[in-house]
Amino acid sequence: MKTKSLSALAIAFLLGCNANGAGNDNFGTVAATSSALHLGEGQGGDDQGEDRNGRRDVRHVLLISVDGMHQNDLRWYVANHPNSTFAKLIHSGSEYINAAASNPSDSDPGGTALMTGGNPKSTGIFYDVEYSHKVDEAGAACTPGQPATGGDVIYDSPDDALANVPDFIAPANGAFPSFDEDGSIFAHGVDTDPAAIMNLKFDPETSLNSGTFPVDPKTCKPITPWDYLGVNTIFQVIHHAGLRTAWSDKHEVYASFNGPGSNGQSIDDLFSPEIDSQAVMPDGFPYPQDDDWAHINAATKQYDGYKVQAILNEIDGLDHSGKTHVGTPAIFGMNFQTVSVAQKIRSTPTTLIGPDANGHYTTSAAEAGGYQWVNGQLVPGPVLSSALDYVDAQLGRLVSAIHKDGLAGSTTIIVTAKHGQSPQDPNKLITVQDGPIISAINAAWAQAHPSNTSLIVAGTDDDLWQSYLSDNSQAACDFVESYLWNHTAQGFDVNKNPVTVQHSGLAHIWAGAAAANFFGVSVDNGHYPDVFGKVQEGIVYAKPTKLAEHGGMNTGDLHVLMVVSGPGIPVQVESGPVETTQVAPTILALLGLNPHALTAVQIEGTRVLPGLEGPHRRP
Repeated sequence: MKTKSLSALAIAFLLGCNANGAGNDNFGTVAATSSALHLGEGQGGDDQGEDRNGRRDVRHVLLISVDGMHQNDLRWYVANHPNSTFAKLIHSGSEYINAAASNPSDSDPGGTALMTGGNPKSTGIFYDVEYSHKVDEAGAACTPGQPATGGDVIYDSPDDALANVPDFIAPANGAFPSFDEDGSIFAHGVDTDPAAIMNLKFDPETSLNSGTFPVDPKTCKPITPWDYLGVNTIFQVIHHAGLRTAWSDKHEVYASFNGPGSNGQSIDDLFSPEIDSQAVMPDGFPYPQDDDWAHINAATKQYDGYKVQAILNEIDGLDHSGKTHVGTPAIFGMNFQTVSVAQKIRSTPTTLIGPDANGHYTTSAAEAGGYQWVNGQLVPGPVLSSALDYVDAQLGRLVSAIHKDGLAGSTTIIVTAKHGQSPQDPNKLITVQDGPIISAINAAWAQAHPSNTSLIVAGTDDDLWQSYLSDNSQAACDFVESYLWNHTAQGFDVNKNPVTVQHSGLAHIWAGAAAANFFGVSVDNGHYPDVFGKVQEGIVYAKPTKLAEHGGMNTGDLHVLMVVSGPGIPVQVESGPVETTQVAPTILALLGLNPHALTAVQIEGTRVLPGLEGPHRRP
């Protein structure tokens, strides 16, 4: 259903409630009107004529994921910054106000959903750190053809070829993965010139450590991230059509987006500096906070800035480094991490200050992260407001570059998010450490089963519950479900006061066959969590250092922004439900390719976003 304005009910749903339960008046509606920013108004360059639907021939799609950004963040920002790039994009294109991220809503499967059009049922990707009963553990003894023994499937920064670089400030404090993943830019991972990261090149043979990959029991060979994926990707379809592809993200292991059978080569230009590496200021000195790029918001902006520069270079027809002319990709884009970090951290500096007369830098004083109640309204706090300003300014730079290079008549921009973040209201936050819960379940099981002291062998619990079991019989799954539901757990509220939560912090649990049914897979699928739980809103399984997390299925996790702006894109506000999986077939349709070339689209029936349907033009 398409509307030009939002009903009062829709506004109340989108924007949450004030302290009295009323709608948040700071989030106004924005009429869908034309704007000078409309990308279709550019002239020159490779601007093409219109097709038979009145839509100009799109040659480039720029996909942006603002990780963590909710639809109500967008509405608040536009209402308070009516001349912003965000405002101009929604005025000049299609805004989908009821868009949902994947479930689970972590960075992966969230990223995979955007690139394949599929949910875990077809992609086989349930989380970025997961487990599978269908693989063998990395490094474990393996005999080809023997039944799988089960193992971790961790496609994350531990897979970097150089994953343990001693802390630059205090080596005794531990280690970080290298910024360049494999030491190809920084000898031994010692980063004294972070800007040199622009020279990073992905090598499917050397950038990652295959010794950390899960093992295929049929062959006893490591399973690469791209071959673990169960369906093909937009990069494969577009690359196969003879068009250039590029992507920038936070881990090199997102080379998984190359897709199965690609040998890691369907993304022509993959640029993914490691966000978990130690943050280093432009002068080569580590940030004084002594942490990674994802825990200092000033550093996160610097980090995102390298990816922005990569996109600017690609708009100019260069590779991400800016050194080689290759032509502007048909599909390219990046994720912004700045907003997600600002939502999660309690206190952090927002700004890098410098250089001073000696060429050195420092940071601004720490400010409050997350959301705040101001005059009865829940609004972004200073760090999050700054993060939104930063992303808006960078989007403005990208749009300006597209116009400058004469690409406005042939480029469509899609802005969405892999995931949201929950809770938004800090007063709902309760952090619970899951370790004691898992230990208690294992101990209770061992009393009746002395030969099995570790029933729960794996699982990642952010703001959801996932347990993989050594005995995944229905009886064992039911045991875990019963224990979780019938026991309390200890946690801390936002002020770090101790609280007790019922049902281990969960609102609903699916166990065994019920979990398989939830995901739409067979009971013997082997990849889904044996016990899966939705948390009570506000529960985050972590130490009391975070304000929010993602991965779960509450509104804050799932309800993300979705904006499409470009030549021939209808100016509309679409209030019907859509999913981020619909981005993948939409990209192919915009480029004149067949959305049904995607396996997940065939399996799940994923549709092009409403109003953007049209016949494909290229074979």
